[in-house]
Amino acid sequence: MAASDPGTSASETPAREIVLTRLVDAPRGLVFAAWSKPENLVRWWGPRGFTLPECEIEFRPGGRLRFVMRGPDGKDYPFRGAYLEIVEPERIVFQGIIHNEPGHQVWTTVTFAEENGQTSITVQQTYSFQSDATRGAPEGWKQTLDRLADFVAKG
Repeated sequence: MAASDPGTSASETPAREIVLTRLVDAPRGLVFAAWSKPENLVRWWGPRGFTLPECEIEFRPGGRLRFVMRGPDGKDYPFRGAYLEIVEPERIVFQGIIHNEPGHQVWTTVTFAEENGQTSITVQQTYSFQSDATRGAPEGWKQTLDRLADFVAKG
């Protein structure tokens, strides 16, 4: 684990799957809520230097989501999909298409576990195939979870 992300551990399982765990110093309900509203997501979603200029979610099972992340270079990275399962405050499962490429699907499960007033977040992602986007995902998620930790610490 690198010094820049002391609270995040990552493991790469098969080439098309990643699992990351991060302990966040905030109660589980607050951390879960950070994922449930667009006005929260736009404040922390994405790696350092990225913004989320477009964020539309229907936070319910079967509800749609659509994000556009913008990189520091101004390039946009769209993502659209649907929520498959939401169990408050324990789990969020969603499926989507990366960069508007219909064959490039991703399945994401985020779990939230209470640990002595803190929250352990586990992100598991499975991809339909490996690409530049998926190879960069572990580092992108580490930075995203860093930003989430900063956001809820202020909350």
